[in-house]
Formats: sequence, structure tokens, C-alpha cells
Amino acid sequence: MISNDRPKLEAFNRHFFDSKTCRNFISYLSKKALVIAPHKKGDVSFTYKEVNNPDDVVFSYPRTIQSVKKFFMPPREKLLSFNLKNNDFSKPELKPEKRIFFGIHSYEMQAIKRLDYSFLKGNPESNYLTRRENSLFIGIDFEPDEWHFTQSVGIEIDDFDGFCLYFKKYKDGYVVYEITREGWELLKDFKDGKKLNGEVTAFPESNFKSKIKNHYNRLPQIFEHVYKSKVWEEVADRCLGCGTCNMLCSTCYCFDVRDEIELNVTDGQRERFWDSCMVNRFAEVAGGEDFRDKLNKRTRHRLYRKFKYITDQSGMMHCVGCGRCSRYCPADINIVDIINSLIDDYSEQQQKNLI
Repeated sequence: MISNDRPKLEAFNRHFFDSKTCRNFISYLSKKALVIAPHKKGDVSFTYKEVNNPDDVVFSYPRTIQSVKKFFMPPREKLLSFNLKNNDFSKPELKPEKRIFFGIHSYEMQAIKRLDYSFLKGNPESNYLTRRENSLFIGIDFEPDEWHFTQSVGIEIDDFDGFCLYFKKYKDGYVVYEITREGWELLKDFKDGKKLNGEVTAFPESNFKSKIKNHYNRLPQIFEHVYKSKVWEEVADRCLGCGTCNMLCSTCYCFDVRDEIELNVTDGQRERFWDSCMVNRFAEVAGGEDFRDKLNKRTRHRLYRKFKYITDQSGMMHCVGCGRCSRYCPADINIVDIINSLIDDYSEQQQKNLI
């Protein structure tokens, strides 16, 4: 299943950046590539966007509304243009662009790892993979809020897998760890900052408020026994079927494809849009049949995709514990509560079998 047998952060070279040095570093990065980082959006929300002013970059934030997925799989994308009269088509030219994603949380990076698996398996998805090329990720730690549960799915706050550099809050600045050679190369010409020798201690301790009751490696086994659980009906009674959970999920990748014809009835274009398995008619087929016509079926399918179906193939939970689906659900449905209720139901089943 999931393994975290990696070196500790202390095994890497490290530097200390105060707040001014951090801003200078972002300016330095902007000269090397397009930099994308978290920014404030309104009074309480955050979003990833291109950096125009280093002073606008946010270092401490709980989560963005949408994940970095949108930069690799846009919510709306033109796949090709066509002409019905000439019976020909053309595809947009897509070239890899060097981009540096700064201030990324560990669960966000792990979500990209899961999308990599999904888009490489079978027929590789060329548009995603082209955008994924030449992308570097610089991580940063975070303080868990009431919706984070990354630890419950095997992702620690300081999980640095996938990052070239990692920023960890320390006193009035950050300790910066060189994780890969690419990280070293980014730092070698940057003259600011202080190289640290010896072990760094006294990091503030972080605790998760939201937790799944059982170890994550047991979840696929539990999902083998709760397909007909009463929990699905209970959740469906509250669910609005709006699809917010899917649209904000960092590992969901379902889309619909449509051909749009211009008014001249000759030219047109094929586009794909993000879609949601929680939305009515998502599973509708020819003849009007819908094999997931009820909300309880759609809810069950969504969670089985995260904790059972793809996990059995990949060995990775395809939920990364970011808490977006719970934080922004208009019906206040919490995915951790659902899983814990399923665990309780499973435990009840096991006790009955012992009687």
C-alpha cells in the first residue's frame, strides 16, 4: 500500500530566509520562469495565480479554492477546430512551458502525483502531460485547520516528495531545504539567505483536528463490506447533487466533450469541460437509462473512486485529505464524517458475525 520510507528533512542542505529574503527569492525566480503562487482572493479565500508582484504572494494559508490541477487540466479546453464543408480539422499547438509553482502544500503535490498516475495509465493524455513538462514545485508547510485530514490518508505536512525545495516556518522566516538537484540549481546563484549547519530544532508542533478512525491502509478492506451501508442513504438525504465536491477536488478528472457549431453551420470546435459524477444525468446513456440515477449511488461511487477502485490498482489513496469538498460543501457534508460512519457500520457488521 502506501509507504513513507524516505530520508528526513534533516538529511538535506538547508538555508534560512527571513521574510525580505523570501520576497527577493520570488523576484529571482520570476526571472527564470513563470512563477505561480498562492494569492489572497477576497477577504477569506485564496487562489493560485501568476506572480506579478512578490509582495502579493501569500506564505501562510489553509488551502486555495481550486487546486493547481487547473494549470494542467483547464476547466474548459479547446481540443480541435473543424470545418464541415472541407471535412478537415486542426488541433491547437501546445508546447511545454517552464513554470515554477511556489508555496505548494504537500497534499497538493501528492494530488498531482495521483493525476500523473491516472493520465499515464492506458492511453497517456498528451495535453496534461505536455503542460506537466518543465514544471518545478517548491513546497511550504501549513497549519492544519478543522477540515484538513491529510495525515489520515498517509500524507504528512512535511511530505517533500515531488518538491525541489521545501520551506518550513521557523522564527521570523523559513528554513529552506534543498530536496533535489533542481532545487540546488535554483539556489546556487541566489546570494541572499544564510546557510545553516547543524540540526534545526524548536519547530512549532502541528496537530490535526480532523481524523479518520482507522489507519488508511485498512480503508480499502472496509470498503469491501460497506457497499450496501445505510450511510449512503443518510448522506444522500442531505446532499444537493451540485457537484461542488468534484469540481474542487484535486484528484478528480472527469470531463465531458462537446462539439459546438458556429452560426454559419460550417465551422465548429470541440471542447472539453470539467464534469462531475455527483451531477444528475452524468451516468445517463442512450435511451435515457441512468445507472446512477440516485444521489446515494453517486455518493457511493465518488468515495469508492477515492478509497477503493483506483487505490486497489495504484496502491495510493486518491483522496489527499485537503478538505476542500467538506470546506465548501453547501450542505455541510464532511467526508471524514462519512468515512467514520462507514467504519462504525463495518465494526457493527463484524460484531454481528461474531455472535
